[in-house]
Amino acid sequence: MIFFDMKKELSFVLNYALNKGFQIHPNAFKILDEITDVKQLENIIKEIVKEKTKQKLFQINQNDLETYLGIKDDPNLLNEVKILSDPTSKITSGEGVKGYNALFSSRFNKLKRIVSDRPESKRIKSISVIKSKLQKEWEIEKDIFVCGLLTTRNAERNITKLVLEDPSGSLEGIIFDEELQKTAGTLLIDQFVIARVATSKNSGLMIKDLIFPDMPDQKINKSESEVYAVFLSDLHIGSRYFMEEELTEFVTWLSSPDPVARKVRFVLIGGDIVDGVGIYPNQNKELVCQTIEEQLQKAEDLLDKIPKNIKIIIMPGNHDPGRRALPQPAIPKKYNSGLWERENIEMVGNPALVSLNGVKVLMFHGQSIDDIVKTTPGLSYDRPTDVMKNLLRARHLSPVYGSSTPIAPEVEDLLVIEDIPDIFHVGHVHKAQLDMYKGILLVNSGSWQKQTPFQTSVGMVPNPGLAIIVNLKTFQVLHENYSSNSNNVLQS
Repeated sequence: MIFFDMKKELSFVLNYALNKGFQIHPNAFKILDEITDVKQLENIIKEIVKEKTKQKLFQINQNDLETYLGIKDDPNLLNEVKILSDPTSKITSGEGVKGYNALFSSRFNKLKRIVSDRPESKRIKSISVIKSKLQKEWEIEKDIFVCGLLTTRNAERNITKLVLEDPSGSLEGIIFDEELQKTAGTLLIDQFVIARVATSKNSGLMIKDLIFPDMPDQKINKSESEVYAVFLSDLHIGSRYFMEEELTEFVTWLSSPDPVARKVRFVLIGGDIVDGVGIYPNQNKELVCQTIEEQLQKAEDLLDKIPKNIKIIIMPGNHDPGRRALPQPAIPKKYNSGLWERENIEMVGNPALVSLNGVKVLMFHGQSIDDIVKTTPGLSYDRPTDVMKNLLRARHLSPVYGSSTPIAPEVEDLLVIEDIPDIFHVGHVHKAQLDMYKGILLVNSGSWQKQTPFQTSVGMVPNPGLAIIVNLKTFQVLHENYSSNSNNVLQS
């Protein structure tokens, strides 16, 4: 028998292939003989037999095994990354009041351009024109529209009062309609909105309708090549609650013969890759790595185990080193040059728009979720994708200024959502959830940190250890649960 001198396990699996009508090229034997894991050996042969039977090719050769084991890349599995938008090189902060005036002027102008192709935009009048007509007690024409940033929202008895501001001034309008008041309740302070207005009997201004910039329905861009992208965030490496064993198990899976793992070509990390230092009182008591450099070195060592044909994109969050105010530049090179120097790693700022084989992914860590949950009825940390929908409707990633999310006085507002993404990826709240909105796949990628004492004290229950995996050709979503809790599920 030709397998007489081979180990028993290899003889068994090769006989399996022969019985299925396959031939084994001699160059393939050496590679197979070096595989010591019996289960892996069995899986490899079965998967190759399964795939090549579909192709009606009945020989297992060296190329098959090298491609399968990641020794040689499959040329059919593209991994093209393009950085379409990254704030790192664009940050030009203004000073004081002038800086913030420039920021809000940029926000207003960008969002007005976004709505400029809508029918309503042709009937928009400046606030100064509307106020002039009111002062002269002229009746405002039907279907006149005004646009501006919301500066005040007050609900009193059966009415809601809104104050809008544009470059020409500010204007108060009253909403009487009950349903429209509910819509007004979802508006965020400093959010851009279009209002349809009319004069009321007391010569005031009545708001008859509210129109958000919003996203148009669109056809999704899809990858021609059937590859997978993995969405992760909030690893919190350096924390004693970081799930190191579980994340290591996931990284090991990426090098396995699993048919999905072999087609993963992108890993996106949406912020808080490390736990940071001095982020909250007495944090040092919860750290196993006491310096930023030590934490980032641990992250580099872990990511180094990911196959080199997988592109890794890393953005900062509020726990990572560097500027805390939005927009954030990429994690500074001075803390870990190794991450910057690796060919398969892209370091980007927060937020960033990237293209994966033509699929546009908007990455945002998600700090503004804190402000929005606090001020918007019906929203909660348990359903982060509902908050993400509000951001898409507003076409802005952090509208609220002056709350818990720090916003820098940039000359250009880099938080306006100008391009329409195919996937919107957010983290921050440690809740893994999926949804769709107007053809856009919403992914909140959860965390890889177990429940912390602070989370326990405020009743926050994360669902960590879920790897969310998206087929970029079909947009089918898979997930792997690495948590020991079998009830840990991906919400949708």
